[in-house]
Amino acid sequence: MKLNFLVGPVALLMSAVAWDCQLRAGNFGEDTAFLKEYTSLIVLSDSKGQAKVAVSPAWQGRVMTSTAEGDKGLSFGWINRETIASKKIQPHINVFGGEDRFWMGPEGGQFSIFFAKGAKFEFADWQTPAVIDTLPFEVVRQSKDKAVFGAKFSLTNYSGTQFDVAVNREVRLLDSAAAWEHLHAKASKDVRVVAYETDNQITNAGKEAWKKDTGLLSVWILGMFNPSPSTTIVVPIKAGAESELGVKVTSDYFGSIPPERLVVKDDVMFFAADGKYRSKIGISPKRSKAVLGSYDADHHVLTIVQFTQPEGVTDYVNSLWKLQDNPYGGDAANSYNDGPPAPGAKPLGPFYELESSSPAAALEPGKSLSHVHRTIHLTGPESVLDGIAKGTLGVSLDEIKAALKK
Repeated sequence: MKLNFLVGPVALLMSAVAWDCQLRAGNFGEDTAFLKEYTSLIVLSDSKGQAKVAVSPAWQGRVMTSTAEGDKGLSFGWINRETIASKKIQPHINVFGGEDRFWMGPEGGQFSIFFAKGAKFEFADWQTPAVIDTLPFEVVRQSKDKAVFGAKFSLTNYSGTQFDVAVNREVRLLDSAAAWEHLHAKASKDVRVVAYETDNQITNAGKEAWKKDTGLLSVWILGMFNPSPSTTIVVPIKAGAESELGVKVTSDYFGSIPPERLVVKDDVMFFAADGKYRSKIGISPKRSKAVLGSYDADHHVLTIVQFTQPEGVTDYVNSLWKLQDNPYGGDAANSYNDGPPAPGAKPLGPFYELESSSPAAALEPGKSLSHVHRTIHLTGPESVLDGIAKGTLGVSLDEIKAALKK
């Protein structure tokens, strides 16, 4: 009995260490060295070589990872080393990872670009378009703190409408002063910060207008990060009656979410980011405050995501996997926690995501829509990070850490 009593805690400790090693496979230098073995890489850097952002042209100008403390600092993006090292193209989607990847919506519904005409809305028929999965973007220009990418392609939706699309994607590393300005906070010498934003412009490169009755596209940016039992996602929302603003959250994408994993209050919600339970939430444009965040209490990493959200615009593409009564009643922001899709099955990652979308793009020929998605990572003393969390997310670190505890 004594032996079993001792083995239990030791086994749990070893499991926790293995979990952390699995999720934090390397520092920034190790991650970029690995990536350079398999793909071209552009590394943006500040003048001191501390704030860095690694971008892959081969994967649509994707931000793979970033750091606030140089090559030996924490690597914030989740990278799927197994898939990348296999050099094999996978069916349905190639989950390479990356903390800011360019996608387009809608995913489901009669105007989906992930399901062919007549297909069933089931995983077997779901296919990520190669232009936002495996095909490269052209490097238009680059400098020490900026890289610009371009692409032209056609997409056909579930209803048979063809879209000719031109993309211009600019990845910008922001200096420290700009980062603090976007946070509306006073700079602290005790906090290390890396901040960057992507400006994603899509243009109707065809001869026909994009119209609601035949389907519209949207810009969809997804950031994949390292999960852990100590990480909690925070989503500020606009308080108000459902009769005026609609539901606070859509949470049934993959079935109901247990209450210990999602806590919804009047003006904020907390969502588990442990990579152990497949679940997703969506926030409508009427509820969204154009900001998301997460806090990793073990590593003292506060992540803030901000994005452009035009005032008063409510037409957002709906990505639910079914024919829809309201194809423009979709989300402005989403968050996903990975996990096994079925008991005993292997998760995609695991990882968690912070996502934003543009409004539906009803564009005349030659006209464009732009969507900016900004990511800021901060590490430092909790006494300082607490004030930043309160200012950007409206809650303290203590509230975040206690939100999902039983």
